[in-house]
Amino acid sequence: MNQLELKSYLDEKVELYNRPKFIESDPIQIPHRYTLKEDKEIAGFLAATIAWGNRKMIIQNSIKMMDLLGNSPYDFILNHNENDLENLEKFVHRTFNGQDFTYFIKSLKNIYLNHGGLENIFTKHQESDSLQSAITEFKKIFFELDHSIRTEKHVSDPSKNSSSKRINMWLRWNCRQDSKGVDLGIWKNISPAKLSCPLDIHSGNVARKLGLLTRTQNDGKALSELDSNLRLLDPKDPVKYDFALFGLGVFEKF
Repeated sequence: MNQLELKSYLDEKVELYNRPKFIESDPIQIPHRYTLKEDKEIAGFLAATIAWGNRKMIIQNSIKMMDLLGNSPYDFILNHNENDLENLEKFVHRTFNGQDFTYFIKSLKNIYLNHGGLENIFTKHQESDSLQSAITEFKKIFFELDHSIRTEKHVSDPSKNSSSKRINMWLRWNCRQDSKGVDLGIWKNISPAKLSCPLDIHSGNVARKLGLLTRTQNDGKALSELDSNLRLLDPKDPVKYDFALFGLGVFEKF
């Protein structure tokens, strides 16, 4: 396929998968449960953090997380006490455990009280064409409190050549202005043109078959290559093609 044919093909797949039905089987359903902006961004961040492995299990455990936060994550974060935190210790999703969960709550409180909230951090540190350096700055702020080193692995860092798949997915949810109502679009100060595709085994394999990616590893360098090629197809909304790549890989076994 030439570039025009590829764009037409992928645009058709975006139309097929970027629709409300997609929400039913995706972790994005977790922030969709809420109306308050802060609840949405917190619920999305926590769901995205554990978004690896079986999708049904991701959704089930994300719902458990919300239950443990009284289904009011923003209120819990601002007003929890030590007894409330003890209730989180029983949570486990793969290598993310109660100790990690507890630190995440403490760190998020620090971010809302002392850094102007989640959106403010990414808005403040965004570059002219990317959010990858903002992710690195976010991780520095996120771990400025006393913490166990083991917890750091649950927040990725593009400066270490990570593709930061889960954070880029969460940023897509927050920043992309979606007329179909799948992505949340609750952050208005960051252009969707700066978003990066959540690169994982599915989107990576499809991208290689379509000639959008040559690098074999799904790392930060691969993400940069994929971003460059997707921006050629749609410079204003390149990350919309995540729906096409993911749908082709997961639902169509492309």
